[in-house]
Amino acid sequence: MGDRLKGKVAIVTGAGSSPGEGIGNGKATAVVYAREGALVMLVDLNPEAAEETKGMIDGEGGRSFVFRADVTKLQDCQAMAGECLKTCGRIDILHNNVGVTQRTPGGPIDVEEAEWDRIMDTNLKSMFLTCRAVLPQMLKQGKGTILNISSIGAVRSGYRTFIYTVSKAGVNALTRSMAAEYADKGIRVNAIMPGLIDTPLIIPLKAFHDNDLERMRKERSERAPMKRMGKSWDIAYAALFLVSDEADYITGQVLAVDGGLSCKG
Repeated sequence: MGDRLKGKVAIVTGAGSSPGEGIGNGKATAVVYAREGALVMLVDLNPEAAEETKGMIDGEGGRSFVFRADVTKLQDCQAMAGECLKTCGRIDILHNNVGVTQRTPGGPIDVEEAEWDRIMDTNLKSMFLTCRAVLPQMLKQGKGTILNISSIGAVRSGYRTFIYTVSKAGVNALTRSMAAEYADKGIRVNAIMPGLIDTPLIIPLKAFHDNDLERMRKERSERAPMKRMGKSWDIAYAALFLVSDEADYITGQVLAVDGGLSCKG
């Protein structure tokens, strides 16, 4: 156990892993925050998944509690912030991890309007709503940090994930706009763009690879300059730095954690 977040209260949305092999970015980050001394509110639409994260944190001697919320709904986000204040008295960190992938490949003429709404509501609108819910308390405190999980897809299109790409580009713009808005209020806002990370969230993407999961994993590894996919822990430790006091003069930044993928032409 460390103390880089000692005394801090962190809200992690999407704190439970999606069903499948491995640990998701939200779960890994929540565990790392707890290891470094934070009291972590584990927010997820699936409380059973969040309870699994809590079990891992409990097993390491950390502190956390579970809260069920649909972060695409304002009332749930307000209830989340209210419960955190009631239980913990403050909100130091908001980590926005909730996100979904595109179910079917293609551009504007290939996908349905409902798919646009689903992805935009989950990947972008949810971050607007969670920030709206917690910012009044951070302003009252005169200090706080927000970290949004974007994607390298925001700046590298061409994978037939049109809606996903647009949603993540929106996350980057949201991050920079909010950072400028609140820079003189003691509130920092940054984002991470994960590259090709091996988490349960990528499993539906096998539809883009003839439903062959192992072929997909091999192809994704070959695309990365390091010739391997990253792990959820790579995202978690980058997040730890950005929300810690070590990054106190960093705001409005979008950090690629991608094994060099963004360096490729």
